[in-house]
Amino acid sequence: MSSVIRRFVPVVAFALTALVGTSAAQAQQTMPAHPAPDVGDQPPPASQMWTPFLSDLEHRTFQFFWDTTNPKNGLAPDHWPKKSFSSIAAVGFALTAYGIGVERHYITREQAVDRTLTTLKFFANAPMGTSEDNDTGYKGFYYHFLDMDTGKRYNRGVELSTIDTTLLMGGVLFAQSYYTHDTVKERQIRKLADQLYRRIDWAWAQNHKPLVSMGWTPGGGFINHDWEGYDEGMMLYVMALGSPTHPVQPDAWTAWTKTYNRTWGMFNGQKQLGFGPLFGHQYSQAWIDYRGIQDAYMRSKGLDYFENSRRATYSQRAYAMANPAKFTGYGKNVWGLTACNGPANVTWENNGVRRVFHTYSARGVSIVRAYDDGTIAPTAAGGSIAFAPRIVIPALTTMHDRYGKYIYGKYGFFDAFNMTFHVKHAELGTGKLYPDFGWSDTNYLGIDQGPILLMLENYRSDFVWKVMRQNKYIRRGLKRAGFTGGWLDKSTH
Repeated sequence: MSSVIRRFVPVVAFALTALVGTSAAQAQQTMPAHPAPDVGDQPPPASQMWTPFLSDLEHRTFQFFWDTTNPKNGLAPDHWPKKSFSSIAAVGFALTAYGIGVERHYITREQAVDRTLTTLKFFANAPMGTSEDNDTGYKGFYYHFLDMDTGKRYNRGVELSTIDTTLLMGGVLFAQSYYTHDTVKERQIRKLADQLYRRIDWAWAQNHKPLVSMGWTPGGGFINHDWEGYDEGMMLYVMALGSPTHPVQPDAWTAWTKTYNRTWGMFNGQKQLGFGPLFGHQYSQAWIDYRGIQDAYMRSKGLDYFENSRRATYSQRAYAMANPAKFTGYGKNVWGLTACNGPANVTWENNGVRRVFHTYSARGVSIVRAYDDGTIAPTAAGGSIAFAPRIVIPALTTMHDRYGKYIYGKYGFFDAFNMTFHVKHAELGTGKLYPDFGWSDTNYLGIDQGPILLMLENYRSDFVWKVMRQNKYIRRGLKRAGFTGGWLDKSTH
């Protein structure tokens, strides 16, 4: 699978094509008719539910970013320990992780400042242009995957990615708003962050106005897919609207939300705006606090995006409890579907049941599609802890206590596991096959570690959300999208 396909195609496929797996209709028929009784309640504060295990998970997950990032240029790996290119989205999570490390006393502020400054200098000075092989980005956007050492486009299969640049900018704008001390280095961080954000030409990326294209390559031009339908693209449009230099216009948000009704409806007894893989709910909300603020669409539904994502999280657990495809291990406290690694691309028939397994793919369940091959990703639950701590904390704890020797290591949870998979002859993509367990990955993914870390800290202290509420560009983007209410209507001073 080429590097560009590794994340771009599975997400598009989830939205646009029929995938092998349980159908949404089948999943819905097997589920309880009513939502979990505590959906709609306010999540309990971390002071009531935080445990030493969660502290251990947070520290280990932070350490992934600190230890595996290239200290010479700030580039974070896509995979580890497998030899890997850098993911610019993982860099965005890493930049945010350093602030968490300061607050939790894992590192000093000086260490965080130096690593952040190295990273921002690299991106500010990296070559921009239309070369096939010798540039890092173009028009302020960056290639999805970069060589860990040179920082150049990893290969010609890699696109200039609008969404991954957005996730990188999540970390850049976090740095701009967090490092506020009046020192030479922190002033330089703020200046570089401003420069990086302001030079992105969001309007150029509107190949089919008013929507924004998913990406571009020098040889092929724009990818013929735009960001539409509810997913992680929500953060992209907020950032594109907030730009003071090359913004999109508010009609982009209107066009974006007009596509929502494709996935709005009743699922597992709950009205919700659906997107099956939970990363689509987590990525935008890892940085932006959507509690109590609404755009026109959510005002019409009587929800906010935070509550919507809690409903989606409860739906995932209900799906695992119903377990319509009878996968091994699924249950009340073992669940979580999202884009992640998987065991192998193989079809296996066992006891008259035909199973189709995959390596990296976008697994998930919603009103329009249920795509599932038995692969559980701890990031699906972990990245949703701020939405639904009552069900996420027991899930993380159970998975750790019950299966930790297979799925928990130096940097917390490995990317994924599959207890149904026992295909001895299969060529594994990553990971190991254990006779008494099934398949477990042996790799960590930066884009899956990130939501765990940021959302653990948001649940624990609101820290990332508090920092980002101060950012003038995020506030401007939300207001131009029509958001009102809550913290957004309050002065930052």
